[in-house]
Amino acid sequence: MIQWFPGHMASARKKAAETLARVDVVIEMLDARLPEASANPMIRDLREFRQRPCLKVLNKADLADADVTKDWLEFYRMQAETARHPAKAVAISCKKSGEVARIPALCRQLAPHRDELAKPLRMMIMGIPNVGKSTLMNALLKKRVAAVGDEPAVTKSQQTLDLRRGMTLTDTPGLMWPKIEREADGYLLAASHAIGVNAVSSEEVALFLAQILLARYAPLLTARYRCNPEGMDGVSLLEAIAERRVCRDKGQPDREKAARILLADYRSGALGRISLERPEDRGNASIPNPP
Repeated sequence: MIQWFPGHMASARKKAAETLARVDVVIEMLDARLPEASANPMIRDLREFRQRPCLKVLNKADLADADVTKDWLEFYRMQAETARHPAKAVAISCKKSGEVARIPALCRQLAPHRDELAKPLRMMIMGIPNVGKSTLMNALLKKRVAAVGDEPAVTKSQQTLDLRRGMTLTDTPGLMWPKIEREADGYLLAASHAIGVNAVSSEEVALFLAQILLARYAPLLTARYRCNPEGMDGVSLLEAIAERRVCRDKGQPDREKAARILLADYRSGALGRISLERPEDRGNASIPNPP
């Protein structure tokens, strides 16, 4: 079972709860490739306690399967119809300024009582590590004000800045939750680099990822690695990648190095547009068991 809850996150959660009392809209950043696995239940509890509306931003949509993302948007639209507090969902890439520019207006729709002059709209970005919170902050402000990196938990403290006249924006550190209940969620998060590398085995995570790719995206594996995935399991896929990329250890295929290649290709989008989670996965066993 993968668990990862660095010490600074407990204090970050307490600070987020305090700040939420002075916020009008929560912008919850999710990974479009695994929206529910990347949704921190603590964030849901905090905003519901404060009765705050939520804009769910499915970031990295340019890396996700477009058809699956449409299904997720419909899933959240239906969920919003029965939600106790206003909610919307939008899929974007924080690397595309035109898509990022939609966010303030969507937040304004969720809090129409906040007048631009008398009552500035106060927005707060929340989410798990490495999902794009600081990237969104920088993109909205059109300048680098928050540290961005490829490793999770780069941001360690909050900061609040004026977005424009009548709007403020608070960026928060990435928040995990103390116990990941579904074992598969831990591996989905690790595959997408939301969990620190010291908490996981690259080969185990890659074997889990390989099972999903073989079942759902075999043609992308063929195109990338020039292999025939028919009849393969995770181990044989890693060995095929090792052979193709000449990764050997004492004359044998180096599965650990091949695992790092597979994970890097998935995370960067080099494999193609992939969604690891679909709405129907939450209620059944279609996500494979971890190795």
